[in-house]
Formats: sequence, C-alpha cells, structure tokens
Amino acid sequence: MKRGVLKLLLKAGKRIRRSSHPTSEPSVAPRAQETGLDRRFEQISTALGASSDLVLKEIRLGGAAGPRVGAAYLDGLSDTRQLFQSLHGNDRPLEEWLNASPEAVLEELRRTVLAVGDIKVIDGIENAVPAVLAGETALFADGCAQALTLGTSGGEKRGVEEPNTQSVIRGPREGFTELLRTNTALVRRKIRDARLRIDGRQIGRVTKTDVAVMYLKGFASEAVVAEVHDRLDRIDTDAILESGYIEEFIQDHAFSPFPTIYNTERPDTVAAGLLEGRVAIFVNGTPFVLLVPALFTQYFQAPEDYYQRADFSSLLRILRLTSFFVALLAPSLYIAVTTFHQELLPTPLLIGLAGQREGVPFPAFIEALMMEITFEILREAGVRMPKAIGQSVSIVGTLVIGQAAVEAGLVSPAMVIVVSITAISNFVVPAFNMAISLRILRFLFMGVAASFGLFGVVVGLIGLVLHLCSLKSFGVSYMAPYAPLIRADQKDSLLRLPVWALRTRPRSIPNSNPVRQAPKGGNPS
Repeated sequence: MKRGVLKLLLKAGKRIRRSSHPTSEPSVAPRAQETGLDRRFEQISTALGASSDLVLKEIRLGGAAGPRVGAAYLDGLSDTRQLFQSLHGNDRPLEEWLNASPEAVLEELRRTVLAVGDIKVIDGIENAVPAVLAGETALFADGCAQALTLGTSGGEKRGVEEPNTQSVIRGPREGFTELLRTNTALVRRKIRDARLRIDGRQIGRVTKTDVAVMYLKGFASEAVVAEVHDRLDRIDTDAILESGYIEEFIQDHAFSPFPTIYNTERPDTVAAGLLEGRVAIFVNGTPFVLLVPALFTQYFQAPEDYYQRADFSSLLRILRLTSFFVALLAPSLYIAVTTFHQELLPTPLLIGLAGQREGVPFPAFIEALMMEITFEILREAGVRMPKAIGQSVSIVGTLVIGQAAVEAGLVSPAMVIVVSITAISNFVVPAFNMAISLRILRFLFMGVAASFGLFGVVVGLIGLVLHLCSLKSFGVSYMAPYAPLIRADQKDSLLRLPVWALRTRPRSIPNSNPVRQAPKGGNPS
C-alpha cells in the first residue's frame, strides 16, 4: 500500500515539473521552422525583392514521398541542365533517402549524386544570396541548416571569335570574351604549367565584379605581383564595369598622354607576356585584359612579329616607328617650314607651294587645324555609325570634303596630302591607346610649330623625350631598354633576332627566371 502511494506521488511530481519546466520540443520547433524549405525560399525571395528572374524549384528525391530539396537560381545567369539531370537521374531507392537525416541527404548529394564541378557548403541564407547573384545555384535540404552552392554560372554568352582591334594575317584567330572563366581557360590552354597562378577577388561594393590576377610563379617578380595586389586592394568604389576602370585606378601617371598599362584581346599576347614575367589582370564582363609592367617599345610590337621571319618582322617594326614620327610631326614640320623656314625648300617646290597657297585665305596653322579637326570628326563618325555604312561614309566623306575644300580655295592640295599621310600613318601603330596619344600630341606640336617654327618643334621633342624617360610602369622604366640602355634586350626591341637567338628573357621586365631556352644546338643550362 505504501509503495502504491509513493508511485502516485512520484508521477504527480513529474507532472508538476513538466508543467513548470517546458520540454525542449517547443525550442526545437522554431529551429526546424527556420530551416524548412518553404522558409528558405521565402527568405531568399525577400532578399532579392521577389525578382521576376529568380527561380525557386522544389524536387523530391526517390519519388513523390521522398525528402524535399530546393534549388534557387537566377534565370539567364545559370546553366542548371546538368544539375537537374543529376537529381532526376539518381537511382537510389526511396528507403535510403527516408532513413537519412537532412544533413546526411545534403552530404550524399554533394559526394555522390551531383555531377557539378564546383560545390561548396555554406551556412545561412546570407551566404546563399551573393552566390545566387554570381550565377551559382543554392541547393537547400528541408530541415538542414546548411546549404550547397553549385558552380552553374553560364547562360547566354558570346563565343570565342577573332578580335577586331588586333587582327593578324598569320597566327591564332581566337580572342577573349566577356566571361572571366572562358578567358582564363584560353590562357591555360596555351600555358599548361602547374606554376600558373590565378588569384581572384571581387571589386565594387555594388557590382561585386570578379577580378583575377594571373602570373607564372617563379617567372614574375614577387615585388611586382605584390604591388599589383596592393593597388587592387586599395580600390574602393561602387562599380567596376570594364577593365578601363581598373586601369585608371592603378596606373602610375594619371595625367600623362602615354598609356602605362597595356591591354589586349589576344590570349597569345597574354601568354607571351606571362612567359616574360609580366602580370595579367582579368576583369569579368570585358574582353580586354591588362598586362603590367608596360614598356614604350611594347606598343610597336605586334603578336604577328613572332609568327613571321625575323627579317620581315624587323622591317615592320622600323616601319611602325617611322609611322609614329610621321603621325606626330608631319603637320607641324609642314607648318614650320612653310611659315618660317622657306629657305629649306628647293626653289621649284617652294614656287609650287606658293602657287597653291595663293588663293588660300588662312595661314598654314589654321589650314592644318581645320583639316585635322575635320578628319577627326569623320573618323569618330565612322566608328559610331553602323558597320555596314560607317567605313564607306568615312572614306567617301574624306574624299569629297577634301576635294571640295581644295576647289573652294579653303586649303591647298599639299595640306590635304600631308593630313592624309598623317592619318594613314596613325593607323599603322598596333596599339589603339598609343595612337590616341599621338592624336593629342599632334595638335600640341602644331601649336608650337606655328608659334616658334622648327625651334619650337625641337624644344617640344626634347620635352617629350624627358617626359617619356621620367615615366615608370610598376617600378619599371617606361623607355627601357633604350633609357636606361640594356644591350642584352636590343635583340628584341627595334629589331628582332631569330627565335633561337632569344635565349634570355628581357631584363627590362623584372623576372625570377632569366633563361628562356638552351643555346642553338645545345642542352639547357
């Protein structure tokens, strides 16, 4: 009897304790609710403002009664075909899925089911949103606190095509696209070496643009690589929409007309630069890749120089440098000679020029200025017009306006010839940004020629040389190997020796591996 009373008292005490101290079930319920699939979908939809391109898809594993998993991705940024083929094509029986916990379901998907290459485990919805915005897919399991992000970035993109700005007669026909991983893969196909390093980061508080720094470890100078990373880390801005933004942030001389960072659309050019010890900067969303350090002589070298014979390549380099001086000085020399130094001209030529200019009401400087400005307008119009008519309009417009100006007596025929040769020579320079620098400096030299004659042109040239010698690109002298003079690098500057003679890498570019190849007919040193 006493034992029965004691049992009743113990049971009553347990009921009192349960009523006064709630069990752990109510505290588990909110956690299960937070990690439920419906709640996850609601959170990610709220974070993205219920955007119309957000796709939230639920999938049952093993059949209609299996556990629930959900995928969240942005339509147009993600290629999810492989993902859904893996999920719908798995042949695991329903019993195995039902007996597994949510955490085990997610782990099994990551290890054996999903056929996607890049899979990461994340915690919390705050880590899933940036991944979805980057084109990845967030995969949730019902009741699991963790999630998976899958590298499904894809969608519509431009194919690999020949670059329009740096075309060649002989050489590869492939150019960079707007997709970062496609561009890095194009370079990896050319340099199949484990020492090729790619360091990624995101720049831009709003755009969060992916930027990659590529270099060859053991080839590139560690100091240059560290300087590149340091300058990129100091960028604090809302948006990076093109590599030109990066170029302006990290260049050495912001107010110099000459570019100190080289840009290219060609994977072979980037590969060659990396093998010389340079560092490449890739920016997602643009086909233009930056190469540093940059040298003045680099802007007069084309990729095709190394695909042709050495003698032919050397001739073309001399022609390009000659065209550089023609595009820079031709109008100013004409103005200086015809205005101040007529005695330098042969008498028959002087009489002919005087006869041509007899009916022209403007001095030579105004005459050249009008023609140069007119040609710049026509060139810019040709670039902005539709391609089908742009080239025709620019050519016809130049011919018609030039002929009409001569017949109207506004300019002399000699001036039309000088301006035409100047414009054609400008197009010979392989690098577009260096050609723009010439267009700017040409007007300055025309002004000093009209004011001081040949004396002004010579003083302007001296100032230009001093300015060039003062420039640096990531600690490297811009005019190397001419100033300072590096004799070993003359084999591949103005002239190019045969490939078998280019045994060492350029000393102008800091590098950790100076030997490129063995001597001709010998063994590697």
